[in-house]
Amino acid sequence: MRRWGKNFKQRGEWVELVFMAAAASRGYHVLKPWGDSRAYDVGIDQGAHFLRVQVKCTGYRRHSGYYCQLQGGGCTTGYDLGRVDLFALYIVPTNVWYLVPASVILIPRPKTAIVLCPETRPKCNRYKYELFREAWGLLAKNRRDLARSGKHG
Repeated sequence: MRRWGKNFKQRGEWVELVFMAAAASRGYHVLKPWGDSRAYDVGIDQGAHFLRVQVKCTGYRRHSGYYCQLQGGGCTTGYDLGRVDLFALYIVPTNVWYLVPASVILIPRPKTAIVLCPETRPKCNRYKYELFREAWGLLAKNRRDLARSGKHG
């Protein structure tokens, strides 16, 4: 647990670095906004397009999955599609990423938390986020296509 940092702020900074390294290793151009005043943590520069990514992590096991809180930390009004395009959710104990379009998290009503199940066999609607496990290709989509891909989730 030490690698997570001493507090939530340090853990957030750590997981952002882990995400940026993972995205960069896959050939994506990563940008980090200055300060904490944005609703997103990391930008993905695609030339003509730009994606805003909110990065979260969890290690909190709950039943057959991991409980991941999605509430805005420094963002007092929460998240919306005008400020975030994608959530990158990292399950620390399993070293698994879920890249979930913001439309899946925010529509029809914003979710404050979800359960991700990287260690159990997918079944029923409960495991609907498995479609986004290690979905690094979503970083290559523009905002409109990304929002459309979320409608299948």
